[in-house]
Amino acid sequence: MARVLVPLAQGCEELEAVTIVDLLRRAGIEVVTAGLDAKPVRAARGPVLMPDTTLDAALKTDYEMIVLPGGLPGADHLRDDPRIIDLVRRMHEADHYTAAICAAPRVLAKAGLLDNRRATSYPRANDTNDIPGIDDREEPVGTDGKVVTSRGPGTAMDFAPELIELLAGKAKRDEVEGALQRP
Repeated sequence: MARVLVPLAQGCEELEAVTIVDLLRRAGIEVVTAGLDAKPVRAARGPVLMPDTTLDAALKTDYEMIVLPGGLPGADHLRDDPRIIDLVRRMHEADHYTAAICAAPRVLAKAGLLDNRRATSYPRANDTNDIPGIDDREEPVGTDGKVVTSRGPGTAMDFAPELIELLAGKAKRDEVEGALQRP
């Protein structure tokens, strides 16, 4: 079974974080949420999320995918954490999936993963002048190799099924989406 890490930073976008975790778990994918420290995470609009573990503890395990929720200032906290940048780079070098939604593609950009790639993000969340050769798209979800990006909270229900398909196949994606009664 695939194992996915979802780091949760103070000020993350709760709709994205919860949607990603919920849908991946519905697909039978092991999801580990990790706070940047040992505190509960207060999301952007006030809800408190309880991570499964700390990032330091989570780093002792291998993952097939890392998924970065957006929101501000959450995405900036992820971008400014050297452990996250190092992990994203190592995952990419190991040919594992890296995924980010909303403002979180700025983390992938800082790590150099969006250079000369097709990507999407929340409008104006990334200064494309600082990303060499990025092909910035206005699509709900963009996949370029093993880098997956998405626009924002409204596209989380498109983003998570795409991640399911990449990790568990189209049949599992269809099964999960069918149970959700999405149009």
